[in-house]
Amino acid sequence: MVSYQICRRCVMDSSMPGTIFDDEGICSNCHTFDEQAPVTWFPNAEGGRRLAQMVETIKTRGKGHEYDCIFGLSGGVDSSYLALKLKEWALNPLVVHVDAGWNTELAVQNIQAVLDYTGFDLCTEVVDWKMMKDLQAAYFRSGVTNQDVPQDHVFMATLFHYAKKFGIKSIISGHNFATESVPIPWQHNAMDRINLRAIHRAYGHRPLKGYRTVSFLDFYLLIPLLHRIKFYRPLNLIPYNKDEAIAALETVGWKRYARKHGESEFTKFFQDYYLPVKFGIDKRRTHLSSIVLSGAITRDQALAQLQQPNYDEDSVHRDIEYFCKKIGVDQAEFEDVVARKPDVHLDYPSWNPLLASLRWMKRLIRVSPMG
Repeated sequence: MVSYQICRRCVMDSSMPGTIFDDEGICSNCHTFDEQAPVTWFPNAEGGRRLAQMVETIKTRGKGHEYDCIFGLSGGVDSSYLALKLKEWALNPLVVHVDAGWNTELAVQNIQAVLDYTGFDLCTEVVDWKMMKDLQAAYFRSGVTNQDVPQDHVFMATLFHYAKKFGIKSIISGHNFATESVPIPWQHNAMDRINLRAIHRAYGHRPLKGYRTVSFLDFYLLIPLLHRIKFYRPLNLIPYNKDEAIAALETVGWKRYARKHGESEFTKFFQDYYLPVKFGIDKRRTHLSSIVLSGAITRDQALAQLQQPNYDEDSVHRDIEYFCKKIGVDQAEFEDVVARKPDVHLDYPSWNPLLASLRWMKRLIRVSPMG
């Protein structure tokens, strides 16, 4: 049995790609947390001041438009709780939900409960399932780590689409430092359309139509500079605790999931089974380490949670059967893909050369006498 070094402060271990340890047994993720927390995370009076300023800025930027901001609602804890807070802050968002074919019944019910309470307007984008199925199957056959790209990319592309359509300048994100501070270096950026298209060309069978995408030019230049669309992360400015958020949500009829990301049949299967079985990656460690570092639970409590099985042995065969039928692969192919040596995202063309050029241009602008 392989033995892994585990951090003495959080629960990241040496099985997790990109994790290194100092002489005292503290991992690199803890040091990154300590560097970023003072400039990112304000669960205090300073955060309250910044939040008031943020809300006022969003309202000012939204004047003259039907909606002052936009945000995506998946039915998960973060986005659902964010909806409650936006109502509390008297913001008027356009809510966007992207149905990529993997919603659980409970997610649909939770979305409706949140909308009934807030009264917010909803736009639902239903992705063409034949296209989504082909793209999802292509990613599975490629064997790359970030199998969530097909959902994550179209989600962001749809947000940008509606933001531009309604002239909305502010996108509100539920991403938060308190529960997501530990990075996930093995997951290639979901916004890399070059990589997405290359993987689809290699393993897909249908033209990539009926699926919204965002180009490198859109993401890094046109959206922030031409359309002046900005992201805001207000959960970084309040004392955000998952258990307290769930308790608040339950008062409006929202019901908790058995697992993290239980709102998506695919993400649940991907994180609970595919990542640990194919790659030896237990993604629970990143989440648990984040909330250990933010003080929501103790390290001992996190270690106790890791002693629980990643997935239910009694239901995993049913989940595999459902997944295979959903994306159109047979059991033999499924077992072959899971067992074989994985590809990496950079085996395919990516936007990395463009990113390198952009960083070079930024450095040039900084040293330019005209800068």
